Amino acid sequence: MIKLADIKQSIEVELKQLNQIINDTLRSDNPLMNTIVSNYLKTKGKQLRPILVLLSGKLFGGINQEVITAGAAIEMLHNASLIHDDVIDESKQRRGVDTINGVWENHVAVLVGDFFVSRALVCAVDTRNSEILRVLATLGSDLSLGEIDQYDTARHHNISEEAYFNIIGKKTASLFTSCVEVGGLAAGASYEQLAAIKEYARLLGLCFQIKDDTFDYFHDPVVGKPTGNDLREGKVTLPLIYALSQHKNSKRNEMMEIVKKGTYSASEIERLVEWAKDCGGIDYAYLKMRELCNTAESLLDDYGDNECTRALKSIFRYIIERNK
Repeated sequence: MIKLADIKQSIEVELKQLNQIINDTLRSDNPLMNTIVSNYLKTKGKQLRPILVLLSGKLFGGINQEVITAGAAIEMLHNASLIHDDVIDESKQRRGVDTINGVWENHVAVLVGDFFVSRALVCAVDTRNSEILRVLATLGSDLSLGEIDQYDTARHHNISEEAYFNIIGKKTASLFTSCVEVGGLAAGASYEQLAAIKEYARLLGLCFQIKDDTFDYFHDPVVGKPTGNDLREGKVTLPLIYALSQHKNSKRNEMMEIVKKGTYSASEIERLVEWAKDCGGIDYAYLKMRELCNTAESLLDDYGDNECTRALKSIFRYIIERNK
């Protein structure tokens, strides 16, 4: 398996250009905004989304300026969604770093998120490709609808695997799909050529969220996500959904009654988390991730065995194996 660091090194120059575009585009004549943005951009994370944009462009003919600009646009929109999510979830830290709303008031964080959205659209316009602008506009609505679906599902206690995958398909997978789509479009790929890689990216996004949700069942200060945090926010994820689907389990009805309450004490969260693990919820999540990976790899075979497809396959395996 190719390491993520090696994949990043292969597109190091283009990734550096992409980050420079983000810095330049987010610069304003407002000192406070510049301070907040500058501090925020110091932590870049693994940058999986822009990497996917660049690899998609490379697969379909090469990384041109339009691909790099499109990648910058989608990364800014992604960051806008994270900033707004932190406000909604009242998160004071993300991956061990203070959030904007953790340092400033919520209304400042919302305005900064809105600024990221507007500058992302400016960047998308700079590609002079209306299809890329359409993808970003559609992505923005999908991300919002995913959040609304999650809220509505929790409100009505619609605890099913189908509902879960519908939510994470909009909240997470839509972003991954949009990354490879804009990268391919910017490189001149047709919609027919993009079909298989878009499905690969959708499956990758589903896998990413499933893996992220498993962290909630283990306390890990590196991840910065305490055990049961999703449940504190009213989110029932795949391991617990699987456990609740086991109708013959002696504790199933008791646990379902706790889940339906919507808000839980610390002891109830601990009981739900441990019960889901005991019922094989984590094992089931990994089974699903491996199934998604196998399907995704077969889709990439449509593009042959080359540097890009090998990198994309390695990214999928990395997502499953990552510990943060």
